[in-house]
Amino acid sequence: MAKTSTNISIDADIKIKAQELFADFGLDLSTAINMFLRQSVRENAIPFTISRDVPNSDTMAAIAEFEEFKQNPSGYRRYSSFSELLDEVRTDA
Repeated sequence: MAKTSTNISIDADIKIKAQELFADFGLDLSTAINMFLRQSVRENAIPFTISRDVPNSDTMAAIAEFEEFKQNPSGYRRYSSFSELLDEVRTDA
């Protein structure tokens, strides 16, 4: 298959971040863009299925809280209904 060069303008910061991301997957920028284009054509859509597995700080805090709950469930309040939970939230507010 014949290859052709294409010039595109990319924000310098985005280019650096993209190169770092793709390097995590063992790809260079050109290969990643070719994968994106091939997948787009194959699916007849814009595919965004590859991502880093890095939760944000809120998610990490929730995961840590869940792990603590699993280790010490008696240290947490349980509710018999959603209404009971809402009543407590309204009282604390």
